[in-house]
Amino acid sequence: MPYTTDHKQKFDDLKFYIENQDQVRRQSNGGNSILFSYEPDEEKHYIEKATEIFGEEAVFIDISKLFVKYIDGEGWGAFKEYYQDFKNTPHLIFKSDDPSTDLFDMIIVEIQAASDNGKIPFIVRTGCLYGTGIENVNIMEHKAVMNLPVPLVIFYPSKFEDDNLYFLNFKPASKYRCMLVK
Repeated sequence: MPYTTDHKQKFDDLKFYIENQDQVRRQSNGGNSILFSYEPDEEKHYIEKATEIFGEEAVFIDISKLFVKYIDGEGWGAFKEYYQDFKNTPHLIFKSDDPSTDLFDMIIVEIQAASDNGKIPFIVRTGCLYGTGIENVNIMEHKAVMNLPVPLVIFYPSKFEDDNLYFLNFKPASKYRCMLVK
């Protein structure tokens, strides 16, 4: 992907919002997150560029790796059986209210750990959340995220069309508690 003026502008906008948390909170209904939107087929390139630009000051939390870690922790057989029992209500598997650790809990722990280490938390490979019952707004509205000293950056494979945001280019998505960089 050639680095174009549009790409540079998006990263300049991202830097501005990271450095101006008060503006993020004002423009995102009290939220503390930045949705960084890009075409899904450009994800690898955007992650590489972000790593180049923010590498020292950020932690990149890869949702695909957390997803695999979660399944490995449960064990494939147990996960498969559990998933079959609850496939119509995936949020009960991946984002439940019970005390056991699920994927959502793992995401929040990683975000908090990045912040505790003085780093900007970026979550990437968020397409893996599709079908889990975990929505971007669940992460954005979590108390730990709302109280971060810097905004959470969510890399978001999506398109913006007719004032609507579409996760993975087809699923209507919320942009209520975030600043959208498109």
